[in-house]
Amino acid sequence: MALTSGSKLGPYEIQSPLGAGGMGEVYRALDTRLDRTVAVKVLASHLSSSPELKQRMEREARAISSLNHPNICHLYDIGSQEKLSPKDCVKVRCR
Repeated sequence: MALTSGSKLGPYEIQSPLGAGGMGEVYRALDTRLDRTVAVKVLASHLSSSPELKQRMEREARAISSLNHPNICHLYDIGSQEKLSPKDCVKVRCR
């Protein structure tokens, strides 16, 4: 599902697309709570019905959040957004 500039995912306001890959799309967004730029990764809508792929994305998020290195960005949030689909997974990282 392509998101457009100005779309909202909870507190994140989409600004522009950054890229897409096998599991989903990545967008530059504004965290409106803390006024910071973040990257939002959204599980591709055609994959959101797969519990295995959703779990894989959640495992990836847990692994990333356990790392602490200056060349690895921080993971701030992970969750679902009803606006996309009840099963879509969203994770947010710094940009």
